[in-house]
Amino acid sequence: MYSSFVPPRKVKIGDAASFVGTTPRAIRHYHEIGLLPEPERGGDDRRRYGYEEMIRLLWIRKMADAGIALDDIRDAFADTAPADTGTGADAEADTDHGVAGVLGRLEEALTAREAELRRQRAAVQRMRTLGNRMGLLSDFVTDRFTGLPEGSLRQTDLDTLLVTERLFGPLGAAVQASRFLALAAHPDLREESDRVDAAEEALDDTVAVDDPRVAQVAAERHAFELMLHAAIDDSDLAESEEALFDSWDALHPDTAGEGGDETGQDSSRTKKTMGLVEAVGKMPYDFSPARLRCMELAFEMTVQESPAP
Repeated sequence: MYSSFVPPRKVKIGDAASFVGTTPRAIRHYHEIGLLPEPERGGDDRRRYGYEEMIRLLWIRKMADAGIALDDIRDAFADTAPADTGTGADAEADTDHGVAGVLGRLEEALTAREAELRRQRAAVQRMRTLGNRMGLLSDFVTDRFTGLPEGSLRQTDLDTLLVTERLFGPLGAAVQASRFLALAAHPDLREESDRVDAAEEALDDTVAVDDPRVAQVAAERHAFELMLHAAIDDSDLAESEEALFDSWDALHPDTAGEGGDETGQDSSRTKKTMGLVEAVGKMPYDFSPARLRCMELAFEMTVQESPAP
């Protein structure tokens, strides 16, 4: 029996959205970002969508469901839009070839995203296993704490290592780890460290730069650092530090000349590589003038006691 049903040549936005499996709001967004050319409006000033628009909407919907960003879909369609579509079989072949190229590039993008997702998942698992702050540090740093009893490191220790790794890379933070390993092994040194830290913090903005307490605390800091380095030298930590440089060179051969940054790390995920001076200048430390002077004096004492070359 002959059917009297005649399909419409064009449909309203609501019908188009319903058929494709999206919403009118989404389709309007496609128009706004240039993903789908806005069709001509009918006599009632409403958009009407024909067969070609529906095909484009189906493509968009399927690609979006595959996890492809709308901007990427838009750029892909724009890159393959032929200036002269031709006619007949030639036009169809050109279109198929263009779509194949789009899908090839999109597959490459998805593969890259999968790799990034695996990296992110590994980072999350690492944080859950090692703890929030410990898991943020590189393996090269945290390997130095293997076997250390839980609670031996403080949050401030890990915070300091995180900043050091940003400034000097994993190797610099791994070397600095000796400091916190020594403090964890010597409760008396940890107690003295806390006392000197508190004395430095007391040099706030109410203390003048030439106040006698500034020089006194600087001397206390210098004396403490000598004790700490002696403890490191008397243990196997100093020898471990020497081995770190060999391990780093083995893991990162010739990285400085192959696109790495000044720390020897791959900077492919870094928008901008900062030099040390620039990075230090961007890290806020709310030190008073008196405390800065104290740090300067302590450094001068260290230089004066260093053996001549």
